[in-house]
Amino acid sequence: MSDQAGQDKLFTVHQSETDDESFSDINRGTDMARIAAAWLSSFAQQTDGVQQGIVVLAGTGKSRFEPVAVWPIASRPAPELIRAIDGAVKGQRMIVETVADGGASVAMPILIGGQLRGAVATMTSNEDTRGLIDRMQMALGWFEAAIRRQRATGSDGLATVIELLATSLHHKRFSESATAVASELSGALGCELVAVGLIRRRHCRVRALSNSATFGKRANLVRAIEAAMDESIDQQAVISYPPPDGATDRVMRAHKTLSDLSGGAGLCTVPLTEQGQITGALLLQNVDDTLFTTASVQMAEHAAVLVGPILDIKRREDRWLAAKAWDAFGNLLGAIFGRGHAALKLSILLIAGFVAFCWFATGPYRITSESVIEGRVQRVVTAPLAGFITDAMVRAGDTVTEGQVMARLDDRDIRLERLKWTSERTKQMLEYSEALAQRDRARARILASQIEQSDAQIALLDQQLARMSIASPLSGIVVSGDLTQALGAPIERGEVLFQVAPLEDYRVILRIDERDIRDVYVGQTGPLILSALPDTPYEIGVERITTISTVESGANFFLVEASVREGPISDLRPGMEGIAKVNVDERRLVSIWTRKIVLWGRMKLWSWWP
Repeated sequence: MSDQAGQDKLFTVHQSETDDESFSDINRGTDMARIAAAWLSSFAQQTDGVQQGIVVLAGTGKSRFEPVAVWPIASRPAPELIRAIDGAVKGQRMIVETVADGGASVAMPILIGGQLRGAVATMTSNEDTRGLIDRMQMALGWFEAAIRRQRATGSDGLATVIELLATSLHHKRFSESATAVASELSGALGCELVAVGLIRRRHCRVRALSNSATFGKRANLVRAIEAAMDESIDQQAVISYPPPDGATDRVMRAHKTLSDLSGGAGLCTVPLTEQGQITGALLLQNVDDTLFTTASVQMAEHAAVLVGPILDIKRREDRWLAAKAWDAFGNLLGAIFGRGHAALKLSILLIAGFVAFCWFATGPYRITSESVIEGRVQRVVTAPLAGFITDAMVRAGDTVTEGQVMARLDDRDIRLERLKWTSERTKQMLEYSEALAQRDRARARILASQIEQSDAQIALLDQQLARMSIASPLSGIVVSGDLTQALGAPIERGEVLFQVAPLEDYRVILRIDERDIRDVYVGQTGPLILSALPDTPYEIGVERITTISTVESGANFFLVEASVREGPISDLRPGMEGIAKVNVDERRLVSIWTRKIVLWGRMKLWSWWP
């Protein structure tokens, strides 16, 4: 259905009179329309974020339902609001439709005695749709009660009751709301006094008097009012004193006492109910002994039906937090040990069983820590001489054997130097032979010494040439070092070029939190799961605990060295990380799960303790 078609269907009655009719005329008409307009206006003003609202009730025109109230007055409802209320009327169920600005349109049907009597819809810009639904459901109950109790002769009184409803919603505190309701009802009925009382500890207590913020100095009158309220509540009936002709016989001793104390004034007491239970009473006192009219009693009953639940809610919400908690605890005990609430009882039994299991059951206590695989022996390969890199055969991750050449340095300078000394030695050998031929012993000895010096230099250069080829000191894997991107780059003597670790001999380094280090000792075992091999468990054993902590990310850790005792060693590689768990002992599950919380609490308590 299009937006315009939906509006045409809902507003057939009004548009049949004139095509240009304004929606401002909807809020005027029948008594029920005025009641709906007052209710809608009160609800919209007391609820945050409400943008528009509409009420439709069963009509007698061409359409089955017709709008009787819109808010704001003289506004045309948005298409989303029309669709929502149309869906609520058709499906007789609540409809929630989101709008473009993030809010929602919520429509609810009005069901009286199982029959659809209308629908109410509001549109809000607030994202708290759940809160709007709760308030609408609560307020709709009051509106349904007003429809049930609406009488042709009591329409003006119902409008007054709706005003009382708005007054009770206007004030946030219970005392202010109760006093305002009592004062307004007193003015509407022309009463000398109106008292509002609520049940506390099986007796009604006066909580507000009309036109009076305090009533401590009127103790005798207050006690008499409370006794009259208890008399009406005990009989669960409306009591008028003096009783009208043909009235049912009631016990009116407390009412007679209050009337005598007030100079023979006429009285009327109406119980306040909430969900079928009496929560208090509303007492009205005339200026003289004039009897209350039927219309006045009906208005008081209407006020009790609509305003009573609001006052009871405000009274409960206005209590101290401790009182609310105690009340909630009492309700919980009642639900647990009372009748019904099978789901709650079953949930509590399951929770109790789980707690008992955790308290008595035991399990292995294991310390969890991050771990990394390292070679047990790691050899560092350094530059033997200062020079330039000419070739790189391996890099990190490659497997090497002992003596395998890993890189070469530029040896041209050394070879030239060796050639120089070789030529010098040849020259010296010729001169030495000439000196021997001439039998020049002194010169021969000098040349022999020079030849030995040349031989030493050549040997040194040969040794340096041998070092130009950098070889692996052992068989294993290159852990670090990549010179393939640094060919021709200069290096200094002693500079680290590679790190080599054996493939069959590893150790596991565990980072144990300082809170757990006292439970770790040499000889403990536990499982290890590596990120690279999640399906392969390893068994480790603690071999060494360092006594120096390491600070990382604001936490202190101790490094613990362990060995791999079981598992496929050939699959391991240096640098693999995982999670290790060190077995400590058997403890109760509750102590295992709450250990860190308990330790944290002890430290906080110790730091706060003077």
